Amino acid sequence: MSHAGMQQPKLRAVSDTAAESLPAWTYNDADFMALEKRRVFMPAWHLVCHESDIPAIGDYTTFSLMGEIAFVVRGKDGMVRGFHNVCRHRAARLLDGEHGNCGRNIVCPYHAWTYQLDGRLSGVPYLDQYENLDRAEHGLVPVECASFAGFVFIRFEAGGPSLADYMAPIAEELAIYRTAEMKPLRKVGNRIRDVNWKNGCDNYCDALHIPVAHWGLNGLIGPTYRLEVDDEAFKIYGDLETGRMPSKSNAAYCRILPRVDHLSPERQRLWTYYKLWPNLMFDVYTDQVDFMQFIPLTATTSILRECAYALPDDRREMKLARYLNVRINRIVNREDKDLIERVQAGMGSSVFQTGPLGRQEILLRKFANQMREAIPLARRREKPGRDEIEAAIAH
Repeated sequence: MSHAGMQQPKLRAVSDTAAESLPAWTYNDADFMALEKRRVFMPAWHLVCHESDIPAIGDYTTFSLMGEIAFVVRGKDGMVRGFHNVCRHRAARLLDGEHGNCGRNIVCPYHAWTYQLDGRLSGVPYLDQYENLDRAEHGLVPVECASFAGFVFIRFEAGGPSLADYMAPIAEELAIYRTAEMKPLRKVGNRIRDVNWKNGCDNYCDALHIPVAHWGLNGLIGPTYRLEVDDEAFKIYGDLETGRMPSKSNAAYCRILPRVDHLSPERQRLWTYYKLWPNLMFDVYTDQVDFMQFIPLTATTSILRECAYALPDDRREMKLARYLNVRINRIVNREDKDLIERVQAGMGSSVFQTGPLGRQEILLRKFANQMREAIPLARRREKPGRDEIEAAIAH
């Protein structure tokens, strides 16, 4: 491939043959977003945190998605459970903030209804005022919750593939990096992006923009960039090099990054990116592992939700490598913010309907095909009528 010596992608298990991107209207339409909630997001697994983010009894992390609010909490028995973040009395939100500790029970700040960490309703002020109130029937409403490789997931709509099946395409490689043993390098963070969530995911899967728009990243791994599709998992990976024009941070990172004993020689200098349906991404480095999600807010805004985890390592070289990793990726993220907001602006133009996808844009083709399979109306170049979309939501 001519772009910066990028290697030919491995066309493995790619069923999509469509040569066009999704139509522009699907990137800025509120009705379509409502359909996405029903067909894409409610049945999907969503990463909330790592088990090490909530190590103590009462530790919790909240998660919000398209009007649904939930949390996961460490119980008195050590188990992690997930619940809708909604009081059964007057629907008040129970737990605030991104994370915290609620103690040994959960008390509603509105009327002090009290729940145990396993969801049971245990305290109701003025109980005698309620007619035939059965506390056993008014516990917190659970959400499906499971852990894999140390990461805690929830699903709002039960059914479908198990978490183990969902994670199977990348399970073997995550195990190599011992993610279950990792600890957070920082708290889960959120940044607003003025883009449709699919726009952010498209950019993550787009390898052709690396030599054009990411000068530093291209100097680091661009010439070795490879792409693969394995069932529902997308994989992008490359080997660290000094490159022709490395930045000072890149050069220092390559020079300082120490050996990690449990990784094979070929993984000592490997950066790997995974994307899972619909909006979950893992950045797997020698020194740490990050996750990212584009969480829809509106049809044209999203939250970039992310965190980083690593194995305990007190070596000075490793601490410096992790600092440089953050510095390198902060620049990449800033560049990507500009790119995706440029695209979002164009998606609102009257002159753009859809764009061609090259044969080597295998990840973009696959993601577009996944969307068309989940929502057949996404095959339409022009927006269908509202009645048709509402019928699809109700179906």
